[in-house]
Amino acid sequence: MAQNSNTVPGTPDTLVADNVTKRYGQGAPVIDSLNWTFKPGTATGLIGPNGSGKTTLLRLLSTLAFPTSGEIRYGAINIHAEPYRFLSHVGLVYAEPELPEQLSAEELLEWILRERGRYSESSTSHIAGVLETVRLDERRTNLIGTYSSGMLQKTQVAAALVASPQVLLMDEPFRGLDTESTEAVFELLQQFKQEGGLIVVSSHDRSLIDDLCEDLLNMEEREPARATQ
Repeated sequence: MAQNSNTVPGTPDTLVADNVTKRYGQGAPVIDSLNWTFKPGTATGLIGPNGSGKTTLLRLLSTLAFPTSGEIRYGAINIHAEPYRFLSHVGLVYAEPELPEQLSAEELLEWILRERGRYSESSTSHIAGVLETVRLDERRTNLIGTYSSGMLQKTQVAAALVASPQVLLMDEPFRGLDTESTEAVFELLQQFKQEGGLIVVSSHDRSLIDDLCEDLLNMEEREPARATQ
């Protein structure tokens, strides 16, 4: 991933789920008393069948949902008490992308940098480098509303990475990508980890999860399937 003056200073913190429970209405908990530490420099893969809580946990971690009980902390930040402070460190990829159709990929990435107060004289070349890295070379100046599903996914990944976050929360980041683009995104995520970034990812492609992730959290059994020491 291209690096320049847009890089966020500081050392990534741990992301800790402390006795987190999430239930909807009066039903059984989707997530029950989860304790887990997501560590910088590692990727944690969420595994389990549909309905086991993978997307629910990612929604909790991205502050789109609140825990019924327990709390989630990023360093000293309670992420639901100070969501904007936490999200300034985060890049997000959703399972179903909802991107502004009236912007191009270039314009979207520029908007993200400006919104985060990160835009500089070098940002134009930085944006070009990120889009090139995810293999979105074609039609990057066309409106997002004209993009194929694969191009939308590339744009989403680029948008997650452009502000040099410290945390990536990714739901099905490889969906819709061709082989070349999948390999490119995989390499990006490997580099992100090597530079100290923290990744939480869910994917139906178990082979990619196994290759990318040091830690595996089985959401059905609520326990580690594989964990670093």
